[in-house]
Formats: sequence, C-alpha cells, structure tokens
Amino acid sequence: MKTYALRLHPGDDPLTTLDTFAIEHQLEAAILLTCVGSLRKVVLRFANKELSTTLNGKFEIVSLTGVFSMHGSHFHIAISDGEGRTYGAHLLEGSEVFTTMEVVLASLDDVRFFRKLDPQTGYPELDIQSIS
Repeated sequence: MKTYALRLHPGDDPLTTLDTFAIEHQLEAAILLTCVGSLRKVVLRFANKELSTTLNGKFEIVSLTGVFSMHGSHFHIAISDGEGRTYGAHLLEGSEVFTTMEVVLASLDDVRFFRKLDPQTGYPELDIQSIS
C-alpha cells in the first residue's frame, strides 16, 4: 500500500480532482483514509433520487469516503452547515472547495477497481479484480 497526501484549493472540484489524480498516478485501486475541509458549493445525489441537488453556502466536510481508480469512482460525503444540519449523499461533479480540502488516500497493491453496470441495480457497481 502506498499513501498520498494532497490539498485542494479554493474553487477546486473534489470529484474531478480525485478522478484526475487517479488517472495521473495510474491508480488501479485507491481508498480515502481521511478528509477535512470546507465547500462553498456541493452537488449531491441523495439516496433513491434520480436527480442531483446543488447546495450553495459554507459547509464543513464532516466525512468523505470512497473507492476509486483510474477506471472510475464512487464517493459519499457528509457535510454540515453553520447551524449544524448535516447532509449525506453521493458526491457529484460540480462541487467547489471553499478554503481548503486536505485528503489522505492509499493505493492498494493487489487489486484493481473497475465500474461495471450491474443489471440487478442498474448502476455501475464495483468490480474487484485480483492482481496476480
């Protein structure tokens, strides 16, 4: 396992940045270890909803978790607003960092992560392949 640490800057799109990082570093299987920071715009897809929701304001990142690779990604985020209300959902493209986003991630050595359409769910689900 190899670890990486990166900081995203104001205006960066977290999803795009992480996907690009995976491609640039040829990551076959990566996981998020920790993330702290803030967002000024968050694009989410809430559970069991077809359409995205965009929230504008100042939000703290309470948690970001996910699995990703140069072949695709799947991230869930929890954010809180100034009143402490917390929202959790799929993180989508179009979100924007407010002040900072500090990420530590790990690349796994013995597997590859692909996204494959699952006819049972209708979504591109994780396909784990062993590297021998």
